[in-house]
Amino acid sequence: QVQLVESGGGLVQAGGSLRLSCAASGSDFRIVQWAWYRQAPGKKRELVAGVSGRGAQNFADSVKGRFAISRDNAKNTVYLQMNSLKPDDTAVYYCNAEVYRGRDLRFYDYWGQGTQVTVSS
Repeated sequence: QVQLVESGGGLVQAGGSLRLSCAASGSDFRIVQWAWYRQAPGKKRELVAGVSGRGAQNFADSVKGRFAISRDNAKNTVYLQMNSLKPDDTAVYYCNAEVYRGRDLRFYDYWGQGTQVTVSS
């Protein structure tokens, strides 16, 4: 089993910044791809940003130029740096990892528990 633990959410004023972290723990695994999603009340969960094992990144149009994603493979951790935050960024943010487990030669999809980000106007 692989566990993802997120941290870094909170309340911030519009224009401010937050940095989310998500660390993976477990045994016999390799993170293939990381992603951050978010879900606002009454809305569907949406992809915010992703980073592949080779470092290729993608972002939702709504966050391009404001958010940055990075990964630390040695720490099995992904970060989401959020700048110039807007009230529309308010949501629960979830990290997601596509994981390869050597014990059964399969890929698995894991989710963090979610962390609340609230941006006040």
